[in-house]
Amino acid sequence: MALAHRYDFVLLFDVKDGNPNGDPDAGNLPRIDAETGNGLVTDVALKRKVRNYVGMTRGEQPPHEIYVKEKAVLNRAHERAYVAIGAEDALKGDDKKRKGSGDTVDKARQWMCANFFDIRAFGAVMSLGVNCGQVRGPIQLTFARSIDPVVAQEHSITRMAVATEKEAQAQEGDNRTMGRKHTVPYGLYRAHGFVSAFLAKQTGFSDDDLELFFTALEQMFEHDRSAARGEMAARGLYVFKHDSELGNAHAHALFDRLTVKRAEANAEPARGFDAYSVLFDGEPVAPGESKPAAPGVTLHRRC
Repeated sequence: MALAHRYDFVLLFDVKDGNPNGDPDAGNLPRIDAETGNGLVTDVALKRKVRNYVGMTRGEQPPHEIYVKEKAVLNRAHERAYVAIGAEDALKGDDKKRKGSGDTVDKARQWMCANFFDIRAFGAVMSLGVNCGQVRGPIQLTFARSIDPVVAQEHSITRMAVATEKEAQAQEGDNRTMGRKHTVPYGLYRAHGFVSAFLAKQTGFSDDDLELFFTALEQMFEHDRSAARGEMAARGLYVFKHDSELGNAHAHALFDRLTVKRAEANAEPARGFDAYSVLFDGEPVAPGESKPAAPGVTLHRRC
């Protein structure tokens, strides 16, 4: 069933001795706000981890296929949609004629929403090549920003091998390759998210889909380990559930009441989650606990 409630949520996660989201245009350095020094993780990076978790746990089978994935050719999925709805004739001829009628595009868009989880959740632009229209997803995520400024450290590393005979000859058999690795010693990051019940109706995003999405946020770092990312973990998922589709309170007003601060003022640089306190209206919220947040709004801490 389609969603009958609006949701807003806060995701807290941390990184230790790793690079949570390197910038390829900056030598893969951790992303940092140049003015404040706070670390950043893009919404795209978080969605990638959700997609990977859903694809892994659901076996890439409908209705949980993943549209945007590594090495995907998106128009192949569009062509599948046209075949599935019986519009193969629209695929014939050159690209200029492969746009389909309005009714065909609508049916193709519905088929894509029904079969691909990330289209139902995040939306997609599917109007290039074989036209399946556009979808605005019910889930929107912000960049994650670290609570405190972070320091991007650069480390020299050595590989005791070379790739080619030419390199070996140039080094007279020494066969060493020098490289660089970038890490953040520690950073606690906070991201905000929003779930629209109205947009969920347009894509068919259901309560089961939402539960899978929240589970992915809780578990995605457990299945995304790499030497580059160090230790990453979800430290808190705080979900505000509204009694209505429109919502019963402003999201920013709810978010402002959830504070993340250093447990001790003027302490040494943080190197773990225990250096912080997370409070809602000045009180801690335990994992699994629910409490009223505003008239018509309930706060649930999932992890």
